[in-house]
Amino acid sequence: MPLASSSIIRDIHGMRKTGLASLAFFYCDFRDDKKKCLRGLLSSLLVQLCGHSDAYYGILSNFYSSHNNGAQQASDGELFQCLKQVVEFPDQSTVYIVIDALDECPAMTGLLSPREEVLELVKDLVELQIQTLRLCVTSRPEADIEPVLTTLSFCSVSLHDQDGQAQDITEYIKFVVDSDPKIQAWRRADKELVIEVLTRKAGGM
Repeated sequence: MPLASSSIIRDIHGMRKTGLASLAFFYCDFRDDKKKCLRGLLSSLLVQLCGHSDAYYGILSNFYSSHNNGAQQASDGELFQCLKQVVEFPDQSTVYIVIDALDECPAMTGLLSPREEVLELVKDLVELQIQTLRLCVTSRPEADIEPVLTTLSFCSVSLHDQDGQAQDITEYIKFVVDSDPKIQAWRRADKELVIEVLTRKAGGM
């Protein structure tokens, strides 16, 4: 997934430099509280997109002013409405939103989890049916994520079972094992066992 998402980002960056696209990228990271929840996602998307367009910047500036110059905290719903204004703004270049590693958002039981909130956002953005909006979401095929994304996706690509993906993972593990000074003293049989076990348990990631 990281290789796929980084390739997508490079392609869109090239379009952005020529004025053909705006890009907002968000990597869900379970180690950072601000990068595993809906609020962090919405805030990041708004800041990134509004740096690409004067029109978008004006929307965010008005939103900021309407909340007492930041003294009044906006709700998640209000942040979404601001993002909606941005992506619906007419006569702008195509907007690309990339949400990477969605599975790293926590999936807690009980109340609506951060993962469920982000999935709801994805559904809401798709249902807007904006012609100039493109969404790319990457994730492990978790039981609660795959059914939702499958029903929403125009194009779905699974890398987990691809021979090339498995080969890349094996080659990376071999590189790490062969280049780590602490592993050099290990027996060859032990190194091969590590490579075999890590490759088998990588799960395509």
